[in-house]
Amino acid sequence: MVPQDFVNEGRIVLNLSPSAVVGLELGNEWISFSARFNGNPEDVHLPAAAVLGIYGKESNQGMLFPDETETAAEHPDDEPDPPASGNRPALRVVK
Repeated sequence: MVPQDFVNEGRIVLNLSPSAVVGLELGNEWISFSARFNGNPEDVHLPAAAVLGIYGKESNQGMLFPDETETAAEHPDDEPDPPASGNRPALRVVK
């Protein structure tokens, strides 16, 4: 959860610099840390998939991540072609 008082149009910008957060944990599924919002300590937990982008404050350069739900909906048949049947594999067991 993120502090809802700072959410604007369903989005929030978070400063994850070492001087702004404590106990930052970046996982494949979840991001969690403690930070102060208007002086009040808050524990923040959010799914990694909810991150829309990242940028460096020093350079104002960054990148946006593609929306995985839109990508999956646009290309539902993007599965790899099955291997051709009838062809024998070119590898063999060596003992």
